Amino acid sequence: MKRMTSTLALTAALAAFSAPAFAQSQGDWTVGVGVGNVNPKSGNGLLAGETSDSSIDSNTRPVFTAEYFIRDNIGIELLAATPFSHTVTLASGATAGKVKQLPPTLSVNYHIPTNSKFTPFFGVGINYTTFFEEESALGTLELDDSWGLALNAGVDYAVSDRGAVRFNVRWIDIDSDVTLNGTAIGKAEIDPIVVSASYVHRF
Repeated sequence: MKRMTSTLALTAALAAFSAPAFAQSQGDWTVGVGVGNVNPKSGNGLLAGETSDSSIDSNTRPVFTAEYFIRDNIGIELLAATPFSHTVTLASGATAGKVKQLPPTLSVNYHIPTNSKFTPFFGVGINYTTFFEEESALGTLELDDSWGLALNAGVDYAVSDRGAVRFNVRWIDIDSDVTLNGTAIGKAEIDPIVVSASYVHRF
């Protein structure tokens, strides 16, 4: 009886990991919908002549991905989102202002075939972040748009042969020159970690 129980448990475990696999073949498309949190690094640069770093808070918004597979397991992915909103606080504690941003990111990802429900992946790409709707009680605040490197890693857990739940972590190099009333007051070094969870469907 113990042997039979052990055999049944092992069979169930193997079945759980064996199918369905979330395989991606050349020519496939995937589309993902979820939520992402942009969490800027600690210490975001010296602004307005202060001797300690300013800080930028985190924000969570809906995110979207579309990925086209140019080879089996190799895809080109575009990350998009609704606007993220951040508050910029000076080292003195004064609020420098608020700003919205969009960080579209184009990446090349490699999805590691495992023949199981779990498909890890990693990638590298380029990010373009545009800032807009800057507001400040101190005057006219402007943040320049940014281009930078983006690194990407995550895992898909198959819930069907065409659907998966995805957990994803990105690091993005975002640096922006900041001006107040037309005068340069420093560089915002944002460099966030972006954590997201989404549902991904393969077509």
